[in-house]
This record gives sequence, structure tokens and C-alpha cells, in this order.
Amino acid sequence: MIPRLPPARRGLIVAALGTSVTVSFASSYYIPAVLAVPMAEDLGLSPVWVYDAFSMAMVVSAMVGPWAGARIDGAGGRGVLMVSNIVFAAGLALLAAAPTPPVLFAGWAVVGLGMGIGLYEAGFATLAGIYGKAARGPITGITLIAGFASTVGWPLSGLMLATWGWREACLGWALIHLVVALPLNACLPKATERLPVPEAPVEEGPPPSRLALGLLAFVFAASWFNSTAMAAHLPGLLQAAGASTAVAIAAGALIGPAQVAARLLEFSLMRRFHPLISTRVAATAHPIAALLLVVIGGPAAYGFALLHGAGNGILTIAKGTLPLALFGAAGYGERLGWLNAPARVTQAAAPLIFGAALTAWGLSAIWLTAGVGFASLIALLMLRRS
Repeated sequence: MIPRLPPARRGLIVAALGTSVTVSFASSYYIPAVLAVPMAEDLGLSPVWVYDAFSMAMVVSAMVGPWAGARIDGAGGRGVLMVSNIVFAAGLALLAAAPTPPVLFAGWAVVGLGMGIGLYEAGFATLAGIYGKAARGPITGITLIAGFASTVGWPLSGLMLATWGWREACLGWALIHLVVALPLNACLPKATERLPVPEAPVEEGPPPSRLALGLLAFVFAASWFNSTAMAAHLPGLLQAAGASTAVAIAAGALIGPAQVAARLLEFSLMRRFHPLISTRVAATAHPIAALLLVVIGGPAAYGFALLHGAGNGILTIAKGTLPLALFGAAGYGERLGWLNAPARVTQAAAPLIFGAALTAWGLSAIWLTAGVGFASLIALLMLRRS
């Protein structure tokens, strides 16, 4: 029997959930960078087709997200997250066995289903169900752990690829889901186990306005667009600014640590402030970084990476904490699913759109993401705390 963690064991719950979400990210979001080319070569395809299949998976995750959130609201996240591990394992096994491109696309569709019910949104909704409006700290905790998904995922995928091959690497991740992530999610409290948080009684106000929901959905879509565009094209962008290949790669390696450092800052000092304040501060980071890169050029590569990474790190937390602070815990999971659905679509399109802009405009393409970031800041300034 797997021991069940009581809600009061907050640290262990955050560790278990953060580790399982890390596995989910490492085995889905981060495997194309390592496995797309060998997948394509084995099936006689251009790597573009594999990235298209991955984009389709993100669209699938957007479609299933609201349903998963509503399910977590009603029945808790433990069962949904356990199912996500089984779905991930099935999709990865289907990828490993794919003899033809249609089966490869089918495998990615199943992985997309797992993404829709097993990534950050599901983890955030699970914690909101356990801790209510006190979930800000635990939400930040799982983003601190899952912030290392690429640090763990890329080397492990590369090791399995070099040792066995891409098909066996997919099977290896499927096994990790079943042996590691599934038991960790099974440790989470049931839906009936919640930590009682004494709160002053408040009057039920009107439901969130469509304007507020629309503004927040735009903020999330904008931040995901910029994050994914930079993840796909950062080295090329920095080289267009005049940085050498070595400097561009070294600067890119700073984004992960910058994200984690910013999340630690949010967890310690900035937790005293309303999440709307920290989110507004984070939204300024990318436009300022873009301005520095245009004005200074290649020497600003490291500063650009640090600023962008720090802002992105806090914006990731805001996807969980800001809806909770603005709209409360009631219906949180379903609302989070709808708020992030447009973000998944823009995330799927970002590499193509920014890649085309970078090819056509060179360094001036950065004004596209800077403009998107500035628009999200305007949207945040239009939001109010209540």
C-alpha cells in the first residue's frame, strides 16, 4: 500500500507533486528538442513534421484543460493526475512503436491529452482544492521544483537516446511515469481531505467580469507566446544582435537559473505583496531586456537572458496565483483551464510566427515580443485586486 500524505504535510505534498509535474514536463514539453530529429529521420520525415505534431499536442491539451479543471474542482486532483501518468505512458509507448507518420501523430495526440490533465494547471488546481486561497506558497513550491524539468529532461533524454535510441527513450519515459510519477501522485490527499483554513467570512460577490477574465487570458497567452518564442529562437536572436555562437549558448543557459532565482524571490520577499504587483513587475522584464538588446547589441546577451528568465519565472507562478487571488478558490480549476486555453494555442504558434519574423527582420523581430509584453503589462494595469 502507498502511504497517503495528510494535507498538513505541506512540504512532502509539494515535493511529491513538484516531482511528478517535473516528470510530465520533461517527458512531453522538453523531448522534441532532443528526439525530434531522430524521430523524423527514422520515419523519413522532415523534423518540421514532428514539431507540427507537437504543436497539435498542445492544441489538444488546450481543448481538454477546462474539463480537467472542472473535474479537479469536483473530485480533487489525485485521481486526475494519476490518470495523466497512465495517459502519458500510453502516448509515449505509442510513439515508441510508431511505424508510420499517422501513428506518430496519434501518439503525440495522446501525449497532448496527458499534457492537458497533468501539467501546471492540474497541479495548481489540486493545491487550490487542498489549501484554498492559502495555496500561493505551495504553488510557488512546485514551480521551483519543476523549473528544473529541462535540466533533468534534456540530459536524461540525450543519455537514453545515445545509449539505446529514440524509441527506447520514449519507453524509458513511459516507465518513469509508471514507476516514479504515478506512485507520487497516489500519495496525494483525496478530494475529501482538505486543510481547514480559518478565514474571515466574506459576502459572496458577483462572478468575475468577462473583461477581467479576458484581460487575464490575454496576459497568459502573451507570456506563453514570448516564453515559447524565446525557447525556440533565443540563440539565433542573440546572434542576430551580434553575439557569438558560444556567447549565445552560454547566455541561454542562464535562463533556467534566472527563473528559479526569481521564483525564490517571489516565495520569500514578494509573497508579502498581492500577486498582481509581482506580476506587473515581471511583465516589464522582457520589454526592458529587448530595449537593452537593441541599444547595446551582443554585449547585452547575458543581461537579456537574465531579465527575460527572471520575468518568465514569476509569470509562470502568476498563472496559478493570480486567478486564485483575484477570483477565489471556487471553480478555480475549470476557470484556470479556460484562462490557459488561448495560451496553449499561442504557444503552439509562437515558434513559427517568431521564426518567420526573425528570418525577415533579423534583430528587429524582438520588437514583436517586446510589443506583446508591453500589451500584457497594459492589461495587468487595467486589472484591479477585487
